[in-house]
Amino acid sequence: MIGISLRSRVASIGVFAAALVGCAPAETSVRPGVNAEYQKPDLAKWTDRFESESREIFHERLAIMEAMQIRPGMVVADVGAGTGFFAEMFAHQVGGEGRVYAVDIVDDFLKRIADRSKQSGLNNITVIKGTERDTRLPAACADIVFICDTYHHFEFPRSSLASIHRALRPGGSLIVIDFDRVPGTSRQWVLDHVRAGQDDVQREIESAGFQFVERVPTPFLKENYMLRFKRK
Repeated sequence: MIGISLRSRVASIGVFAAALVGCAPAETSVRPGVNAEYQKPDLAKWTDRFESESREIFHERLAIMEAMQIRPGMVVADVGAGTGFFAEMFAHQVGGEGRVYAVDIVDDFLKRIADRSKQSGLNNITVIKGTERDTRLPAACADIVFICDTYHHFEFPRSSLASIHRALRPGGSLIVIDFDRVPGTSRQWVLDHVRAGQDDVQREIESAGFQFVERVPTPFLKENYMLRFKRK
């Protein structure tokens, strides 16, 4: 009787624990409304802003490409592709045997990328409409996932990173470029707009199943850092 009672208690505890896991609260937004201004974007305005030589990321795009070590035949996913200038550059770099996935949550940006690809004769770019929680990338599809000035726009970083982890092939690389948020040093706009500094971003990504590889040397970037991770 004692053995039966013990087994019954253990079984009850197991059922209770499973119920707790099943009832675990969904991830809550870390920055509600951060993407509100993109819901009905003025494409001309955002193109001028994203593709201006005064923007560090655009001005140094060739140096960033070199640091990424993209090879012909690779599959690269650009998460938060925006107006698509990096996606187009990636498409040229990977060549006809490679593929580029351009992911965004904004329909107008994706349409612009698709139109731009067609006009440029690039048939190796696939656009994907993601959500605030899911990139919707196919499983094990990418050698590199690239997130440029977009991580601070992740409302649900844990969920989004889980979808990126699924999308990377074993040993694949995640490359993150974002603003260096350093109180007392960074511009006030960065301090107000960017929720987390490099150390916090690195911890969040490592906790999602990625191995930190390096802070890529980028003397050409003054306001941004570039981190490289690998999928464990």
